[in-house]
Amino acid sequence: MKKIVASADEAVSDIRDGATIMLGGFGLCGIPENCIAALVRKGIKGLTCISNNAGVDDFGIGLMLNQKQVKKMISSYVGENAEFERQLLSGELEVELIPQGTLASRCLAAGYGMPAIFTPAGVGTEVANGKETRHFKDKAYLLELAFEVDFAIVKAWKGDTEGNLIYRETARNFNPLMAMAGKITIAEVEELVPAGELDPDHIHTPGIYVHRIFKGVHYEKRIEQRTVRKVN
Repeated sequence: MKKIVASADEAVSDIRDGATIMLGGFGLCGIPENCIAALVRKGIKGLTCISNNAGVDDFGIGLMLNQKQVKKMISSYVGENAEFERQLLSGELEVELIPQGTLASRCLAAGYGMPAIFTPAGVGTEVANGKETRHFKDKAYLLELAFEVDFAIVKAWKGDTEGNLIYRETARNFNPLMAMAGKITIAEVEELVPAGELDPDHIHTPGIYVHRIFKGVHYEKRIEQRTVRKVN
């Protein structure tokens, strides 16, 4: 099975209006910049996006929000995007906020083929509304369903032609979990090497999970909140 595609545009060419997609990354670290730009160019609408963050106003998923491409956002932390806030308060955007560990576990469950998980996070809060609660050893847990996604889009540092992926430092965040969860997983990488060049002990995502891979270009790698120490 040939997995290499020539560009981000080719990689996302069959993503249609109304699709449910996962996008890897934490803040602006390890986000699939090329694929997001391609989705903006493609102009598809009505997307349900699952991502830990919603980008910022002029970068990441924020670019898709600016173009009104996102119908529903499923996230954990969304506090850096003014356009997201405006669309939420105006009723233009449907939002599901999820505890970060629950978000990660629902991704993991999807990758492992598990239909659901039980978690104590959210018990006794609005998160629990309408959800089944069970007790194990006298402690309450919520039933949370695994995600069902059409496409998972991830960013890795290095990959090979068989789709094996290595993430670098903080970019090893939601990317490995989401790579396992998509019906179709698209990976963009900074370096693409022939099969056999990666040390098997260093591979984070085995190629069996990856359906398309390409070498990305022009990565900005922005910092969401830059904090520097004052020098006396």
